[in-house]
Amino acid sequence: MGRTRTYEWEDPSITATAVGSASGLELLREMIAGRLPTPPIAATLDFTLDEVEEGGAVFSMTPGEEHYNPIGSVHGGVYATLLDSAAGCAVQSTLPPGMGYTSLDLTVKFLKRITADTGRVRAVGTVVSRGRQTALAEARLLDERGRLLAHATSSCMIFPVPAPTP
Repeated sequence: MGRTRTYEWEDPSITATAVGSASGLELLREMIAGRLPTPPIAATLDFTLDEVEEGGAVFSMTPGEEHYNPIGSVHGGVYATLLDSAAGCAVQSTLPPGMGYTSLDLTVKFLKRITADTGRVRAVGTVVSRGRQTALAEARLLDERGRLLAHATSSCMIFPVPAPTP
């Protein structure tokens, strides 16, 4: 017998349209409050944005076997997605209305194996440096005891978001 997992998500264009209409921090707080939909990738991997402040963001998830690679542990792409989300949203939290960002690169160091037995993990993102056009952020993936499971750095490009057309 195979295993199944069912999930649903909301229209991603709702949130995409809101980018730039408020500050990045306000946008992320609206997602936490449930007034804006989270991106579909959060439903796909079953992770949540738990905390956000100026220059910082925290995501968490409980790994399961649906996240496994062929060798029986969580796939590196799941680590990378959590770390990229935390680092990127840390940058987003610093943006004024009318501005957006995108990741230019992501460097991940995998330090410990994650399995379903690991328990809930948290990706903590922090802005290291932010200029007018680029930002550098880091993210740390931690287990419930605070042990470092992985680390990432990300460079992000900052740019004006075109005003929505009526």
